[in-house]
Amino acid sequence: MEIQSIKNRFGIIGNSPALNHALNTAVQVANTDLSVLIVGESGVGKEAFSNIIHALSSRKHNPFIAVNCGAIPEGTIDSELFGHEKGSFTGAVDSRKGYFETVSGGTIFLDEIGEMPLGTQARLLRVLETGEFIRVGSSKVQKTDVRVIAATNRDLLEYTQQGKFREDLYYRLSTVPIRVPSLRDRPDDIPLLFRKFASDFSEKYKTQSVQLDTAAQQLLVTYTWPGNVRELKNIAEQVSVLSTDKLITAEVFQRFLPQREGSRSLALMPTSTGNNSNADFSTERDILYKLFFDLKKDMNDLKQMIFDVAQHQGYPTANASENLLPVYNSTPEPVVTPAPYNASTPIFIQSNEPHEEVEETLQLAEREKEFITKALKKHKSRRRDAANELGISERTLYRKIKEYGIKE
Repeated sequence: MEIQSIKNRFGIIGNSPALNHALNTAVQVANTDLSVLIVGESGVGKEAFSNIIHALSSRKHNPFIAVNCGAIPEGTIDSELFGHEKGSFTGAVDSRKGYFETVSGGTIFLDEIGEMPLGTQARLLRVLETGEFIRVGSSKVQKTDVRVIAATNRDLLEYTQQGKFREDLYYRLSTVPIRVPSLRDRPDDIPLLFRKFASDFSEKYKTQSVQLDTAAQQLLVTYTWPGNVRELKNIAEQVSVLSTDKLITAEVFQRFLPQREGSRSLALMPTSTGNNSNADFSTERDILYKLFFDLKKDMNDLKQMIFDVAQHQGYPTANASENLLPVYNSTPEPVVTPAPYNASTPIFIQSNEPHEEVEETLQLAEREKEFITKALKKHKSRRRDAANELGISERTLYRKIKEYGIKE
């Protein structure tokens, strides 16, 4: 079955390679009985993948149930999943079938599997290995034929090392792992999703669909979207309902975004004076600017310290700002070279500008190229690791490598 027809059928929007790979894997594994572990951040749509797998499987006419393991109290999750006998615990006034009994022949989706208690994990492992379970308070072994699809936004392998998750269950569940990418990993899909949600909400509320101007679209793409598709959909609904003007500017769109650390877009930052100022700075450029400003401040503090020391020791001091010449080595930190001193020559040179700024000597493009080269060398040309350290996307790093002609 073609991926595009799958997207149309289940309302999947996007064309990123990572998304297409996840869909291909889901389609290939659907018509088997293998256990599947769906991994991804909260809000990426993991349950949609479980629905795809069930709908394309031979069990599609049998029951499907989604269970949020993190929402069921630890004391009752065994009863919910495997059932219980009358009188097995306080409040058990009748016998009750569990999900593994009622959904036999179908599929059970266990969301947030990392929150499942260790005791319940042992029971689940037995179901996966033998198809057998025992109701709470019973000694009778029962059989079930259920396909298990699990999902998590946790690092289960790390959980196994911490003793929070059974290692044998982890490997039994992850027979076929599917990783659903976050919105940060597929930025080109964000405008497509927003337009689809905005169109849906315009139909739902009988209003004109909202449109984003250029700066607002830049903000849409550069925002980190920690809540992924779920958060994007919520923001699209708020904008559709609460905006009186249907052409949304960046300033208006910013008000709908949660003010998290690092969530502000550079499109809204103050720019230099002038009629041709461009507000569309990139995130990595902002990081470099901050670094340069910190270097400038450190340089000025160092000059002031030397000035104070010289005054204290009785040297003639005409001015504190021009006594040092900034010299840079292979690292971004300045190496300070003092002017030679003798008894007849002051160590400080007269200047009419006591605190001349040093950023004029810094060539932004050269420093940016240097940082990228060092990051690539440090991580042995592994672009993803280098991009993570620089705080930029892998796609932006690739563009910068081509732009500067960096040889990896």
